[in-house]
Amino acid sequence: MTQYVHQPSFMTGDEFSIETFCLLNPDGELYEGAKEPPLTREHARKLYQAMLATRILDERMMAAQRQGRLSFYMQCTGEEAAVVGATAALDDADMIMAQYREQGALMYRGFSIDEFMNQLFGNELDYGKGRQMPIHYGSRKLHYMTISSPLATQIPQATGYAYGQKLAGEGHCTLTFFGEGAASEGDFHAALNMASVHQVPVIFFCRNNGYAISTPATEQFAADGIAPRAFGYHMHVIRVDGNDALAVFEATRQARQIAIKQNQPVLIEAMSYRLAAHSSSDDPSGYRAKSEEEAWRVKDPLLRMQRWMAKKGWWSDEEEASQQETLRREVLETMKRAEKRPPPPLESLISDVYADVTPALQRQLDQLKRHIRRYPDAYPRGAQSLDLTLSSADDRQGEA
Repeated sequence: MTQYVHQPSFMTGDEFSIETFCLLNPDGELYEGAKEPPLTREHARKLYQAMLATRILDERMMAAQRQGRLSFYMQCTGEEAAVVGATAALDDADMIMAQYREQGALMYRGFSIDEFMNQLFGNELDYGKGRQMPIHYGSRKLHYMTISSPLATQIPQATGYAYGQKLAGEGHCTLTFFGEGAASEGDFHAALNMASVHQVPVIFFCRNNGYAISTPATEQFAADGIAPRAFGYHMHVIRVDGNDALAVFEATRQARQIAIKQNQPVLIEAMSYRLAAHSSSDDPSGYRAKSEEEAWRVKDPLLRMQRWMAKKGWWSDEEEASQQETLRREVLETMKRAEKRPPPPLESLISDVYADVTPALQRQLDQLKRHIRRYPDAYPRGAQSLDLTLSSADDRQGEA
């Protein structure tokens, strides 16, 4: 109902205060008045094991990048509870559209270490056929849309996909992950507006980790984070402690109910911290203090979840040590296999662009093959899938 006043009265948004939902303190104890979510022992162990596996994968692959075995890598370190906790609250058939730091979601859904490695090394078993840079995963069977490099493109795509889910009426939703930096893109606003107007079952999950590469949140926006923006789109919103896996799980579980039962979008802002660099190309020591990082290490999401499980008798120090050793060995052995596999055949560059390969594409491929045959040392991986025998007649014909 419209309310009228007869003197000008301006508002800044300070009249609203969004609280942060949390269940576990850093010691793994429930806060007073907090209630555990409906999480069974098996479910909790699966959630934690996915967080642990993601942490170890990240550690090993960043080391591999530093050794020159990978061109690029991005870690989820410090944000595992936000990513895995949210995924654990979804149905396995719900669609996930990620940004580039959500490998934990795939880990939880059963993406194997082999599948991770095949993508990272772009070998012949990579689902993307070597066309993407490392960490751009995708899995049709696990309902995880392939990562796109441009920032925030997945956010409006999630709205569109959720609209299709609404029309299908099968009780599924879409969750899209993004950082607070991506929320500064126009795609974010277009997506939220469309989702609210058309009332679609989508969960917008913002990982507010404090930095957009080197730009701190205080220099990105003047308002109180990302959550208040939901008011402008008349959308359900909740802010949650992103280092508390239980709180993230419960917030996402209830958000999913709103999405699928009411066909309404929800915005979740998970407050966390990026303990690692933005990427393997970044040096965070240039823009933040070590003391800041150490203060957040006390809030490590893995330690918090592990301590809670230990108090319930669901996890032990012995299991922790055994699991870490097993995972490190598996990651190392799998990496060695993956990097030895040959690259995808050159024909895969054009094989599924159109239903039938066009003459123009075929001519370009033939030209590429001739070029690689002539300069095999410059293209060692491409040369692996070619017969390097090239007669001078063929050579001259190619030049013609």
